[in-house]
Amino acid sequence: MKIWVDADACPSVIKETLFRVADRAKVEVTLVANHSMRVPPSRFIKMVIVPSGFDVADDEIVKRLDAGDLVITADIPLASEVIDKGGVALNPRGELYTEQNIKAILNMRDFMDTMRASGVHTGGPAALGQSERQAFANQLDRFITKHHKPA
Repeated sequence: MKIWVDADACPSVIKETLFRVADRAKVEVTLVANHSMRVPPSRFIKMVIVPSGFDVADDEIVKRLDAGDLVITADIPLASEVIDKGGVALNPRGELYTEQNIKAILNMRDFMDTMRASGVHTGGPAALGQSERQAFANQLDRFITKHHKPA
């Protein structure tokens, strides 16, 4: 089991949590982004830099993903592709995307896109707070405990 991070949009506090977990749980964490980022020295943390472009990082994650891997992303279409390939997706706010909820979440996303395209101001997501960071850490811990067997 590996953890893939859609790193361009991932909040720094979430990346820091992932860095700590990588060493503690001895699980490979790979950040995928279209620019270089600071990552701590660790044999469990990797960085993949992809060219700039629409969905290039997403496509690279899906290409490299194995069934059972975890992907950290707030990108709902990417989460859907991950699930279709047998992976698991977790957003930085601690919401786990599953086969049971991804279609409804995609439908809501599309509805909100339609509303914005018609001129309705829907606002953006609230700032990432302590409760969301804790929810993320809890979901991550549960996933690793259930699915990761250190070598």
